[in-house]
Amino acid sequence: MTTRGPLIEARDAAFGYDGAPVIAGVDLAVHAGERIAVVGPNGAGKTTLFRGLLGLVPPQGGVVERATRDVGYVPQHEQLDAVFPFTAREVVELGALGRFEGANRFWRRITSASRELADRRLDDVGLLDKAAQSYADLSGGQRQRVLIARALMGDPRILFLDEPTSGVDRDAARRIVALLAQKSERDGVTVVMVGHQFDALREFASRAIWVAEGGVKDGPAAELLSPLSIDRLLSGSEEAAAWKD
Repeated sequence: MTTRGPLIEARDAAFGYDGAPVIAGVDLAVHAGERIAVVGPNGAGKTTLFRGLLGLVPPQGGVVERATRDVGYVPQHEQLDAVFPFTAREVVELGALGRFEGANRFWRRITSASRELADRRLDDVGLLDKAAQSYADLSGGQRQRVLIARALMGDPRILFLDEPTSGVDRDAARRIVALLAQKSERDGVTVVMVGHQFDALREFASRAIWVAEGGVKDGPAAELLSPLSIDRLLSGSEEAAAWKD
């Protein structure tokens, strides 16, 4: 179904925890097909904004409207318990559980259709040949691609990824970013990604949201993620504070 207008829109929104806002005055609209990088200094509130847009953190002020519930999510630093010998295919199949309704949905058996879909999603991320391999034995980059495949099981219109390139080498990071760009271009999936590898993000994103000092700055990725802009925004100088004006 085609949605007119933004898929997600925040108007003068504030997000935080226990009644204390981390960021405020957020005015953002996320549109179909966009590739958005959420960046900024450590501890500035990137994940808080991300979780607020996703709906995991309710707004403490303002309004957040969502025109779709077809959302995929890859959390930050997710780890599966090593006690359970999951294969890569089984991890991806877990993404089908949320498609069931009812209190006992987690106890339903994975269907053959879900298995076939899991294999297609592994093929999408270039890991079908690893389907029967233990998830624990995969490299960091391969694990992240498996988690992306799992998030794609629900055919999301928006895919949220929190630091998907964290803890992987530069080549693996570029492979992950290229995969997401291909998914966006081919299937029209909107991608919102928190990250810190600016070179890869500058190539990937059409738009960037810089989070710092309790607010956000929104602009074209080519401008906001240029080396000069990043140096200025991270420098703590008067120019760094001027982005809020």
